[in-house]
Amino acid sequence: MSSAQNPAPAPDADVVGAEARPGRLTAAAVLAAVEGLALAVGGVYILVLGFTGGSDDRQQAVTGGVTLIVLALLPLLAARGLLLRRSWSRGPAVITQIMALPVVYNLLQADSIAIPAGIALAVVAVTALVLLVNPATTRALGIRGPGDAGDGK
Repeated sequence: MSSAQNPAPAPDADVVGAEARPGRLTAAAVLAAVEGLALAVGGVYILVLGFTGGSDDRQQAVTGGVTLIVLALLPLLAARGLLLRRSWSRGPAVITQIMALPVVYNLLQADSIAIPAGIALAVVAVTALVLLVNPATTRALGIRGPGDAGDGK
């Protein structure tokens, strides 16, 4: 067969062969992955401090580090699901962004280097939320709105 009779799928096409993944969906997945990686790196850093004696309370450092690493799984799994266009992935991604907002508030209340980190996290969380509720993202994930129930009879 010639390539004209059997065209190759687009490089950004879904496995099923549907339309290409919207850039908004990819951007939301990347932002969720960045948050997950940041949590994982922070968790490993706190664990290392706990084990090397850099922390005053070793047990608290280990607990905090393990907690951050476990929490990193939520946005990382959501990012993978978004990239694979799984409809379930939008919920955990939105929850991650909402959970980031109180953290932003606390970081912005600090009188230290945490303020720029709070600003950066605020930009990432709000941008990701906007991308996740965008109609193009919703359609790409196959999520139907309340007025789009279709004929389920």
